[in-house]
Amino acid sequence: MQSTEISALPQDRQRIPVLELVSPRHADSWTHTRSGDPRGYIETEQLRELWLHTGSACNLACPFCLEGSHPGDTRIPLLKLEDAKPFIDEAVALGIEQFSFTGGEPFVNREFVSILDYASQHRPCFVLTNGTQALLGRAHQLAPLRHNPHPIRFRVSLDYAGAARHDEGRGEGSFAESLEGIRWLRAQGFAVSIARQMLPNEDAAQVEDEFHAVFRAHDIHERLPFTAFPDFGTPGTEDGSPEVTENCMKKYPTPESQAHFMCTYTRMLVKRGNQVRVYACTLVDDDPSYDLGATLTESLQPRIMLRHHRCFACYRYGASCSAP
Repeated sequence: MQSTEISALPQDRQRIPVLELVSPRHADSWTHTRSGDPRGYIETEQLRELWLHTGSACNLACPFCLEGSHPGDTRIPLLKLEDAKPFIDEAVALGIEQFSFTGGEPFVNREFVSILDYASQHRPCFVLTNGTQALLGRAHQLAPLRHNPHPIRFRVSLDYAGAARHDEGRGEGSFAESLEGIRWLRAQGFAVSIARQMLPNEDAAQVEDEFHAVFRAHDIHERLPFTAFPDFGTPGTEDGSPEVTENCMKKYPTPESQAHFMCTYTRMLVKRGNQVRVYACTLVDDDPSYDLGATLTESLQPRIMLRHHRCFACYRYGASCSAP
């Protein structure tokens, strides 16, 4: 799985107090926390970005994958071009600014390049990928898209600045394949950034310097931008994160930091059986409570309650899955 990533805001925005854990679940868990406090929420201001989940199948089987993806996984069926086109057209009519893609691994989906081609005729596109053979095997299809009206940029997952630790989670040889994918994308003129694992008490500058040393050793000389992300857990798991109350949302995050919550400006398409549904964001597709409807217009009406345990990561760090 190409994990969906979350980027930390600058240090001064991280000083939000940690909430206390609460106990027995309140009857109305959507609107109230387990202790009965009104739950924090977000209201969408304007849809600026649409994510398309291409399906949970992946060529890798990473144990930490937030989608639980692996080869042949069918938890989320593969998105087809005929599924995506009506939503792309609706999004353009609503004034969308960007289309973004995640999985699974998007390039496992045989129709993905056709979907990407159609989307990039209308708006800039952003693709999350592990950059391995799944991508390289479709290089002949992907290369012509660099001439499309709107640019396509990629974020490639490299968990750690070393093959041994990276391959421990993603499989032997995956680090080298990802580097090859990065080199190929850059040679074609596509913009590339890197998704990496966030380490406890890390020195981010030092970690990224280690990556750049590896890149230089493999003829990748650009100082590629990074997004660091924590462990979100696998689908359906609960990590014991504190709950976000309405009072906390009023008291601590500034309007500027609240604007970084994904649900203020994004939606994600998720295929369920033969139907495509609109979910609140990229991190909550394992919870049907975040199914907001069958159209983008319909999805813009509900207030998004911060109930999912991954919502606390947005609260704590500030979040943008579409950071550089």
